[in-house]
Amino acid sequence: MDWFGWRLSKDPDKAVFGPQAILQILDKRVPQYLDDVDQGKLIYPACKRKPSDAHGDVRSIWDHTRLEAIRYVTMVPRREFEPLADPSRQTEMLEAYLRQQPHEDTVIEFTGSTMSDLAIAIVAGFNWLNRCAILVEVDRHKFSGTLRNFRKITVLAQQWWAMDGAGERCSQMLLEREKPPLMLYLIWAEYTRLAKEIASAAFFGSSIDGCEVLNREFVGRPDELNSALDEVTETMANFERARDPDDLIS
Repeated sequence: MDWFGWRLSKDPDKAVFGPQAILQILDKRVPQYLDDVDQGKLIYPACKRKPSDAHGDVRSIWDHTRLEAIRYVTMVPRREFEPLADPSRQTEMLEAYLRQQPHEDTVIEFTGSTMSDLAIAIVAGFNWLNRCAILVEVDRHKFSGTLRNFRKITVLAQQWWAMDGAGERCSQMLLEREKPPLMLYLIWAEYTRLAKEIASAAFFGSSIDGCEVLNREFVGRPDELNSALDEVTETMANFERARDPDDLIS
């Protein structure tokens, strides 16, 4: 059973499988990304980049916005984010999240309790995405009730784990390269979806201005203008079909 309809469906030779592998990659990528930001190599937040900026393409904005959201869980004291991916701790993890009162902070103070700190960090990630959505003027209907909607998803996951044989089903799904409702997968999927909306508004909003620039640049050269506009159209179509930033890698 593919509970949320997700599959790791990319090229099996290139795909990263398993929650632990994803955590290991995030443990490397997030600090590297933040280091690049600190060194001034990248405009931050990613949603403020223009197409002419370094990593100002829509795939990078999508990918980096998602990293900005997930960074909070990698900041939990003693780097204790294993419960997000550990099947044996999902009931405890989900209960901790559902106990957590919503907050609006992106600058957070941890309590010293791993489960509570992870819950606080997850909410902070959503708050960051909400902040970015405001910056790039995402349609508010696409971002309304993000925490409320994720709470509903969490309740569904809690019900799944409460069923007899959930642990065995989880193991089987992982063997078959499917995604059981581990908290890591739940937040990663929602952060990915919301970051895509932000990247779309950030990049293609700028692209509207870019089309006006193209019209001026190729005035009197209709064939070149049409070719450039076709490229923009193709980029938008590929982006619309993509479910993950890596789907846009040629």
